[in-house]
Amino acid sequence: MKKKFTINKMPARLDFLQSLTGIILALFITGHIMFESTILVSNDAMYAMTQFFEGYYFFGERHPWIISVLASSILFIIIVHAILALRKFPSSYRQYKVMKEHTVRMNHHDTSLWVIQVVTGFAMFFLASVHLYIMIAQPEMIGPYASSDRMVSEMMWPLYLMLLFAVVIHAGVGIYRLILKWGLFEADQQKFMKQRRALLRTIMYFVVTLYLAVGVASLMRYIDIGTTHDYGDGERYHPQSEVEQGAEK
Repeated sequence: MKKKFTINKMPARLDFLQSLTGIILALFITGHIMFESTILVSNDAMYAMTQFFEGYYFFGERHPWIISVLASSILFIIIVHAILALRKFPSSYRQYKVMKEHTVRMNHHDTSLWVIQVVTGFAMFFLASVHLYIMIAQPEMIGPYASSDRMVSEMMWPLYLMLLFAVVIHAGVGIYRLILKWGLFEADQQKFMKQRRALLRTIMYFVVTLYLAVGVASLMRYIDIGTTHDYGDGERYHPQSEVEQGAEK
């Protein structure tokens, strides 16, 4: 009598869920850095972006709780993604030692990138949790002045700088590895496969460098505002048009 063999589909499903949550987080990070970079355009541009996420242009008034809901959702996705990723982390010192020796001996690009992703993912989990908790607890304290004041007065800029490098590098390497994992960059011949991987890595390095440059420039702008502006007693930013309308009333 022949034995029936069943295929356990759970690992594949967990891999798919890990990939899906990774893509969602990568898209969020991409958009988040671009939204934050509106401070490089002007204070008014950043203020308008804040109003957008507070629902002002949809409801006619600001609802900071929307930001709390968004931040809570992202934190939940990060936790799920981290739990799924932990399945592939070394679970003992012996496994870590084997992995390290393998990485050094092979000197393989993709293996080294996986190690970088593990390290940045570990850092991102803790750093992002702090940032998201602040967004959940104080959603109304976002804007050209409030965000800048937090950077300087509360000395949050070192955390945001470390978080920036962790999330951008983690996302860049993650997308690169997902493209290879799901066969989106395959070639018929090994020679062409190596060329395509090299091209994909070059694109990844360029995009990561670009986003880091934009992120650092935005952070420096927030720090500049935080060190040069007198905030008074928790003053929030208001565009000149709102100030003039208030004066008329």
